[in-house]
Amino acid sequence: MQHQGFCFFGSKIGKKYLVAITGLGLSLFVLSHMLGNMLILISPQAYNNYGHTLISNPLIYVAEFGLVALFIVHMGLAMKLTRENWKARPVAYAVTAAGEKATSLTTRSMWAQGILLLVFTVHHLITFKYGPHYEISHNGMMIRDLHRLVVEVFQDPLYVGWYLVCLLALGFHLSHGVSSSIQTLGIHHPKYFCKLKALGFLYALLVVAGFISQPLYVFFIYKG
Repeated sequence: MQHQGFCFFGSKIGKKYLVAITGLGLSLFVLSHMLGNMLILISPQAYNNYGHTLISNPLIYVAEFGLVALFIVHMGLAMKLTRENWKARPVAYAVTAAGEKATSLTTRSMWAQGILLLVFTVHHLITFKYGPHYEISHNGMMIRDLHRLVVEVFQDPLYVGWYLVCLLALGFHLSHGVSSSIQTLGIHHPKYFCKLKALGFLYALLVVAGFISQPLYVFFIYKG
């Protein structure tokens, strides 16, 4: 039975299942990350408390390991499937999880969006997680002043522009990825196709709108 499981996940359909599952897992993470970051719209204290709660939790390392594993599996298998499709089909078109031809720009550029998002993720971590470590006093103890760092970064128009471009790529990636992943996992009846497309679009719109509100708030509205 165990051998059969390894054989399944080593097959093309098995790889598609893993890409779908890890993709949905990452989609839920970006939603939760967006909701947490929305606290910057409430107050510096709320935002810093949120950040401190995350980084002071001993389980943060387990969560980070899990996220890295999801990201590696998702991107590694997605790129492998893309190469296999290119080799099998010299004519440039893609195939959706449901099996039909998909010639939209979004579908054909999923691999490029993935690479851009990888670069963005690394740059994002360098900028914020490993960026300047400002501190502020809170309830008698010193905690990291993430709010100050975010405000400094989002006052740079070049960074804001780069951030918005990457969020646009994230939106396209989520819009197609969420609906395609659900289809891959079994809901691929034609009568659900438009509904799943709408679900993917609305999910992407929610996530991207939430993320975009933060740099725009800092750049245009916040008066610290």
